[in-house]
Order: sequence, then structure tokens, then C-alpha cells
Amino acid sequence: MQIQIMGPVRVMRAEREIRVGGARERAVLASLVLDANRVVSVDRLIGAVWGGEPPASARSQVAICVSRLRRALSVVGLDKAIGTASPGYLIRLEENAADWLRFGSLTARAAAKAAAGDRLAAVALLREALGLWRGMPFENLPGMRVEAHRLHEARLDAVETCAELELQLGRHDRIVAELSAVVAEQPLRERARAQLMLAQYRSGRRAEALRTYQDARRVLVEQIGLEPGPELRELHERILRDAPALSPSPVPLSLPVAPASTIPSQLPRQPVPFAGRGQELRALDEALADHPDAPGTMVLCGPGDVGKTALALRWAHQRAERFPHGQLFADLRDPSGRPVPTSAVLDRFLHALGVAPQSVPGDLAEKVALYRSTVARKRLLVVLDDAVDVAQVLPLLPGCSDCRVLVTSRDPLSDLVVRQGARRSVLGPLPPGESRELLALLLGEDWVDRQSRDAVRIAGMAGGNPVLLRRAAAGLNSPAPPVLRVQSPTVSA
Repeated sequence: MQIQIMGPVRVMRAEREIRVGGARERAVLASLVLDANRVVSVDRLIGAVWGGEPPASARSQVAICVSRLRRALSVVGLDKAIGTASPGYLIRLEENAADWLRFGSLTARAAAKAAAGDRLAAVALLREALGLWRGMPFENLPGMRVEAHRLHEARLDAVETCAELELQLGRHDRIVAELSAVVAEQPLRERARAQLMLAQYRSGRRAEALRTYQDARRVLVEQIGLEPGPELRELHERILRDAPALSPSPVPLSLPVAPASTIPSQLPRQPVPFAGRGQELRALDEALADHPDAPGTMVLCGPGDVGKTALALRWAHQRAERFPHGQLFADLRDPSGRPVPTSAVLDRFLHALGVAPQSVPGDLAEKVALYRSTVARKRLLVVLDDAVDVAQVLPLLPGCSDCRVLVTSRDPLSDLVVRQGARRSVLGPLPPGESRELLALLLGEDWVDRQSRDAVRIAGMAGGNPVLLRRAAAGLNSPAPPVLRVQSPTVSA
């Protein structure tokens, strides 16, 4: 069984199509699959079905669509795949159950192979991913135009990445027809046009390559009033003078790289048990939502040991599946409390992303540019813990809209909020109820009930500080009598 959305929306069982309903049901199903294993709000589903003018009964009609989808999917054993979760619904699917999920997995694996120097394997994976494309997606679903554009962009990115690898392998003759179709479909896409020009030139079709450039210049001037970009202009000049560098050179099929994984999972273990912070977790969900209008960067600020790191790691671990390209983590202070140089953090990030150490430039600006290029179009989470100031954070911010950044700091980092549009949440001590909840998790509900006066006294002396509460609980569990001293703690939380 497979749900297909990279073309007409349909559910296939072997060679037989399972009917799932009309346009509304298909729009809801496609929206859920696009963000499979993540909650899709009812408002987004309403937008997918009706666009900008939903009826007053839209919410109840979405519920009816979901009910019909559940009945239809029960035929293939997926009656429980669609679950209800505030503020909407989610569909739980394995990778092979939907072509879009398979596409994402194949392109991610191709990126890892390419970074490891195995271009042949990367091309094979990308060709398999592109083979999943079956035509115009969401053609009769007017509320899905933005989502259709998202699929088109993913496909074009894969085509261009594959063409780049083919050019590196000297297989320029294989991609001329494919790139010609892309350029005809997307005449303003300069990267594909540059690849086509180079493939044509290397295939002995110099005049066609020059005509491709002239077509690009005409289209760009007529449609947006701009000359071609520097890459196209430089390539045009090099073709005119038959620059020797344009000729394909032998490229080894494998190159040495750093042994690090290109899909990093750097999150430390989250402190357990964890209690409370429900409002703050909801604020994180809102600020770091998988939505183009979400801020994308969240600053958790507050005094030392108030629980900023614990909260950040709690959210990051709970939402890790939202970031299929990995999670980066950096403690921005060394053990003595001094700021860690940004350049050193970038070195570690680039190494974790599969960039070989010898390929990392020494200049900070070039390092930042390489970092942002490496994470471009990836759905990646970056957690920057205990930031000293805005200057330390800015170079570590990805430049793409798909990445999300979570920063903890004792400083409010106001410039990050004002200039970068980051959202900020000021973290205070745990309220009495949440302090009691943490004690119950640490010492057991029975102990807190039996020793309620001691529990209240400990919570009051700790003042809502989770580190002091953990110390008190550890003391009660040790052979020596507990001593709770309210002082400035030094252990991070």
C-alpha cells in the first residue's frame, strides 16, 4: 500500500486504486501526508480545502472528511493512522507508505553519499527519488497551490543536484534533454540554465550553449528587468573564449571526507524527570512551528539554573522527528564560563555536517557562508545553549527558512528579537504546583503525600529553582541527612 501525492492524489494497493472520496478528502489527505507524523492544524486543513473563503461549517466539514478518510484507509489496514491531536490531526506513516516520505528519505541519503564522495550512489538515489514524480500535483485542488509549489521546488532542487553530480562525473551528454525541459518549464531558474549551457558546451554544442544564454538574457530582461546573474555571465564569457577550465576533468568517484555523519544528532540527554513548563512548551511550538510565517528562532532567557537548558532539550527531543536532516547542539561557554569562539563552533558544525576538515576555510566570513550553504533547504534544528551575547549567535543562524533555532541565554538578546524577528520567552522559577510535581517525580508521590509539610518547606526554600529541588531530593535519597542551602548554584540546568 502507498499513498501517492507527487502527482494525482491517490491510495494504491498493489495495482488497484482505493477510492478515498472527493476533492475535499484528497486535499485533507495530501495536507496530512505532506507533514506526516506531525500535527496539522484544522485551520491549515481548512485553507487546503477552501482557500481564502471557507464556509461557516468548515470545521465540522473537515471532521467529516477525516472520518471518511479513516473509513477509506481501513481497507488497507490504516484505519488508525489518522489521529486527533490538538490543534488538529496527524497521520502516522512509515517511510515506504507514502511517495513524499520516500522522496525525502532518498534525497537525504543522496546528500549523505555525495558529501562522502560517492557520486555514483548519490546519482542513483536521486534518480530513484525523481522516478516517484508522476505529474502535476494537486491539479484540481485550488487550495493547495502553495503546497504544489513546495513539491515542485523539491523536485527541481533534486534535478539540479543530480545534474551537478552528473557534470562532475563527466556524464554531460545524459542531462541535456532533462535540463532543456526544466529550463523550458522554469525559464528564470538560472542554476539549471547554467548547467544546461555547460552540458551543451561539453557535448560539442557550443552554438546551442551561447543561444541558451541569449534566451536567458531576453527572458530575464523582459520579465523582471534584470540582466543575468554573475554565474551565467561568467560562464558565457568563458564559453566565448573556449576557456580550458570548461573541459571535463577526470574526477575520482570517491573522495576522503571526515568520518562524521551528515545527519547529525547532537542533542545531549534531557534531564529527567521533567515537570511543568506547559505554557513555555506551547510557546516553543508556536515560535518554531513548521510554517512559513513562524518566527523560526526562539530565545529562552532567564537567570542561571532556572531550567532553560532542561526546557530546551525537553522540547528538542520531543520534536526531533520534525527535523529529518538532524539536530546541531553547541554549549557556547567553556567549563570555566568563558565564551566559546564562534569560529570553533562553526568548525564543529561543519564537521558534523560532513564537510572534510581540509575543506573548511580559515576566514570567519567564508566559514559562515559555507555553513549556511551546507544547511540550505534542510529541515534542521540548531540549539545554542548559554549564549553570551547577540554577536556570538548571529554567525550561527542558518540563512534558510526551513531551519529552526533555539537559543538559551542569561541575556535577553534584544537585538536578536528586534533585528531578526526572534520570539523571546522569559523563564522564571517553577510555580509551587510544578515544584511539588517535580518533587513527586523525584521522591515519589507517596513520600510527598506522607511528608507534605516537608515537601512544602523544601519547595519554599528552593524558591522554584529546579536545581535546588534536585539537590534536596538527592540529599533525601542519600545516607547522610539532607542539607538545603539556598545559594547561587553553579550546576547548569
